[in-house]
Amino acid sequence: MTDFSAPVSSAFTLSDFDFELPPEHIAQHPAPERSASRLLDGRGVQPVDRIFRELPGLLRAGDLLVFNDTRVLKARIFGEKASGGKLELLIERVLSDHEVVAHMKVSKKPQPGATLHMAGGCNGGGFDAVLLGRYPDENGPLFRFALHGPAHESAWDLMERHGHLPLPPYIERQQAEGNDPNAAQDAQRYQTVFARAPGAVAAPTAALHFDEEVLAALAAQGIEHASVTLHVGAGTFQPVKTENLAEHQMHSEWYEVPLATLAALERCRQRGGRVVAVGTTTVRTLESWARSGQTSGDTNIFITPGFEFQVVNLLLTNFHLPKSTLMMLVSAFAGYAPVMGLYHYAIKRNYRFFSYGDAMLLERRAAGDAGAT
Repeated sequence: MTDFSAPVSSAFTLSDFDFELPPEHIAQHPAPERSASRLLDGRGVQPVDRIFRELPGLLRAGDLLVFNDTRVLKARIFGEKASGGKLELLIERVLSDHEVVAHMKVSKKPQPGATLHMAGGCNGGGFDAVLLGRYPDENGPLFRFALHGPAHESAWDLMERHGHLPLPPYIERQQAEGNDPNAAQDAQRYQTVFARAPGAVAAPTAALHFDEEVLAALAAQGIEHASVTLHVGAGTFQPVKTENLAEHQMHSEWYEVPLATLAALERCRQRGGRVVAVGTTTVRTLESWARSGQTSGDTNIFITPGFEFQVVNLLLTNFHLPKSTLMMLVSAFAGYAPVMGLYHYAIKRNYRFFSYGDAMLLERRAAGDAGAT
């Protein structure tokens, strides 16, 4: 894996990215319509309250919107050990048709070689997963499994048939054993309308606000769009545990920048347009490519104030968790003091936060301007 490490600003510590968020601001359900969510326009000196469907009027002909086209897997699967003890797998990555890497939630970890009966096991209409051992990765306690289902179904088939959509931990649902009455709504609304490449365990949430009407309005205005792929991993929800940001080990995720997108970026540059990243995952993808020159691979890029952006001019993003790496990224992009001010404003104005919440539009600050106060 290419080394994406960059100097981490010593002017900031973990506590600088903390803020108090009343629990009622955490969106538990999506807005009735995708583009009916609110949009906080944070580009100017004063924030402006808007509705997301106004976005086409905030951009210009010649701009380029870049989406993340990853598709969220039904990666959460329930099962039991041979002893009958309950367990849960969250499949993080598919290595081959019958081998995966997964997080395992269980009271007592089984030993390598143990067979786990998932979704009822082979004899109950489900499949078996054989624990092969730990998976060496900085994401934490990951394990390799060999999957054995009826008719030699692939890992993709088994997830589609027996898995459940993995919602973020702050969305409170009755998710055990598939008994969630909101499952049908989540299956539709926790995917973007242009989701294409299966591989994520979390949605690129800034893109959840787009619907066909907004996309048509953008095209009518001469705003081009392109896509990248970054398979969002469970590490996106991992808390930063070190006050010194330089000591944090960033999780890695797989990305790809297609040749068609490289061509679209070059056309945008030649016509003087702006690159508008839809979500922090798109930022991480484009800036990883800019630093390495590699159009695909794993990235562990960690963007904090002081980072020099090379590609993205505008950022469309949701509101992020306190003390998260995503808070650090948006602060690096738009300036620490402006971003913290926008967050406090959003709380006072009752914006909805996190995955099913509202969005904000930010403009990149001048290089070297962290916006600290």
